[in-house]
Amino acid sequence: MDNGPANELIGRVLGFEKLVFPNQSALFAKLTTEGQSPKALMISCADSRIVPEQIMQAAPGDLFVCRNAGNIVPPFSQANGGVTSTVEYAVTALGVRDIIVCGHSDCGAMKALVNPVGLETMPNVAAWLRHAHAAEAVVSAGYSDLDNGEKVRAVSMENVVVQLGHLRTHTAVAAGIARGEISLHGWFVDIHAGQVLGLDGRTGRFVQMRADMELPVALARGQRLAADFQQLQAAE
Repeated sequence: MDNGPANELIGRVLGFEKLVFPNQSALFAKLTTEGQSPKALMISCADSRIVPEQIMQAAPGDLFVCRNAGNIVPPFSQANGGVTSTVEYAVTALGVRDIIVCGHSDCGAMKALVNPVGLETMPNVAAWLRHAHAAEAVVSAGYSDLDNGEKVRAVSMENVVVQLGHLRTHTAVAAGIARGEISLHGWFVDIHAGQVLGLDGRTGRFVQMRADMELPVALARGQRLAADFQQLQAAE
């Protein structure tokens, strides 16, 4: 009698103990005794074609990951939510100083945002995508003569910008930015071309990330305090 799993993918877990763990046992032992200190938080889409650890070439312990449909970050509120809690824990408890919002080409969530046909049967998805409506509005108002594929790509990129804006409303992130401790990054993975584009905060445009160029940053680390009390005191 065959008692093996019907899903071949699920069955692969049986190889972890014998094939994967032995090659990284020292690393896992260190992570167990010393705890985790991830170098970055990546908020990415749940799309099965996007694997944050693969894109970053990250080892266990390197990357704190939050995945959801459309790589969305709802604006901060006191209502408990998975994304809000993950961001808060990453910044406050783990001391993460680089946060990446990563979108991608051919995104199903962004396709639904552009053409919501069928969302009537998925009310929770429709409600979730309200956090990305601004991206569609920007494209509708600021872009012209785009075919459907180009519009989805543009909305996907503008959605990264929108979610970075939402991220800055989170109290832990806002305080970290003000202290000059946190950098924000906006990425777009072109699945078809195998390229990663980065949002350049100086120009507001996505550019290809290349080894021979400085990496683009959406919001570079630097203290940002709006009230200059020293200047006010000097004026008095």
